[in-house]
Amino acid sequence: MAEQKPKFDVLYSEEADAFLDKQTDKVRAKILYNVTKASYSNDPKLFKKLENTDIWEFRTLFDNIQYRLLAFWDKRNGQNTLVIATHGFIKKTQKTPKGEIDHAQSIKDIYFNQK
Repeated sequence: MAEQKPKFDVLYSEEADAFLDKQTDKVRAKILYNVTKASYSNDPKLFKKLENTDIWEFRTLFDNIQYRLLAFWDKRNGQNTLVIATHGFIKKTQKTPKGEIDHAQSIKDIYFNQK
């Protein structure tokens, strides 16, 4: 039986890395586990497109705290499809704050302008 390949590779921006570094070992492990799991499956509980945007979110619930890593797709590179995690935050409301989405969008714009 052939080994299953991920549907996409994940690249973490400096901000996403910094967010992960600030978390406890258990929280970081759970977030990274969910990101890996999302790359193999189509589970909106783990990875979901935000309405009316090109931004997606990796979703992790740990100890009743909602952790989010926002991300976007780079389908233009020749190898595997890339998902770039822009930054992370702890979600305190039902709706993803517009400022967080705008921040992810600005990182996306800078990324594609530098390519």
